[in-house]
Amino acid sequence: MAEKRDYYEVLGVSKTATADEIKKAYRKITKENHPDLHPGDKACEERFKEANEAYEVLSDEEKRRKYDQFGMAAFDPNSGFGAGGFGGGFDFGDLSDLFGGIGDIFGGGFGGFGGSRRADPNAPRKGSDVRADLTISFEEAAFGCQKEVTVPIIEQCSDCKGNGCAPGTTPEICPDCKGSGQTVTQQRTPFGMAQSVGRCSRCGGTGKIIHQPCKTCKGMGNIRRQHKISVKVPEGIDDGQALPMRGKGNAGANNGPAGDLYVSISVRPHEIFEREGTSVYIVQDISYAEAALGADIEVPTLDGKVKLTIPEGTQPGAVFRLKGKGIPYLNGKGARGDQFITVNLAVPKKLTNEQKELLRKFAASMGSSTVKAGGIFGKKK
Repeated sequence: MAEKRDYYEVLGVSKTATADEIKKAYRKITKENHPDLHPGDKACEERFKEANEAYEVLSDEEKRRKYDQFGMAAFDPNSGFGAGGFGGGFDFGDLSDLFGGIGDIFGGGFGGFGGSRRADPNAPRKGSDVRADLTISFEEAAFGCQKEVTVPIIEQCSDCKGNGCAPGTTPEICPDCKGSGQTVTQQRTPFGMAQSVGRCSRCGGTGKIIHQPCKTCKGMGNIRRQHKISVKVPEGIDDGQALPMRGKGNAGANNGPAGDLYVSISVRPHEIFEREGTSVYIVQDISYAEAALGADIEVPTLDGKVKLTIPEGTQPGAVFRLKGKGIPYLNGKGARGDQFITVNLAVPKKLTNEQKELLRKFAASMGSSTVKAGGIFGKKK
């Protein structure tokens, strides 16, 4: 599938364009590429659809904000951000308003694209998704934990049960649009009679009129409240991954299902351990004597200190592996990665005179020609 173009590029506007500039650019492109003007022209049809998709996002303040922050990923349900997509397709019912009557010429509506009428405004609709951020420690990411996040969630108003009316009252079906949320007007054109469909001005497209709004939600039918939500972080989670929590997002409209909550995980760096996938890495200092003679030393792991055998003659930079001491696999049922230890030769900064003399004797016994009385290793001749 071809990669989608940047929405600002599609409309030919800058990222700082005003709402009026975006609307003007959209009208120009859709007029020039309307399928009724170019029957059978697939390229024009694609540009028309592309412009509609771009306009639906950039004309909506909230969607534009998400797009500017996350790009196309904001509307991809598989990305972890979970913006919820575009709500099931484009609403061509508004095109007649944008064209200023041009749509009427073509017989009232944009027939090849599913008709000009909108979906029932009172049909159940799923709520939008919500994103939250959670920062955890290195160990919590490795072994899992239980945390709480505080998230502003839109919920159904408990006083009016979501209908926006004061208790004991009910909304009136709009007499102008008969509850459809849109009105149809007809006019005579040089091409004959044409009709256009637009949002009902009396009810604002809702299909109902509220005479006594609920005082709690001001007639909106929902309110935004801070919610503390318990999050079970699984072992093996990594920095930048997101946890989906189904049905924990904003409430749906007209008794529709709630959206989802996506918790984005940030893992604090550790002062000793580094992680790559399920592997853990550390650098361990050892002395010259331990490297030359071999030794049993203790090294830190996520499970505490363990013994590591350093064989004699170990060279600086040698790497040792501790099986099963790494990060648990995400949903791996107990399986874990490994820990890798890179040894570093720690050269002492201060020596006693006795220690220096012993080192000189050792160097001399090895046939070294670099030893002078003035230092541990002297200078090369």
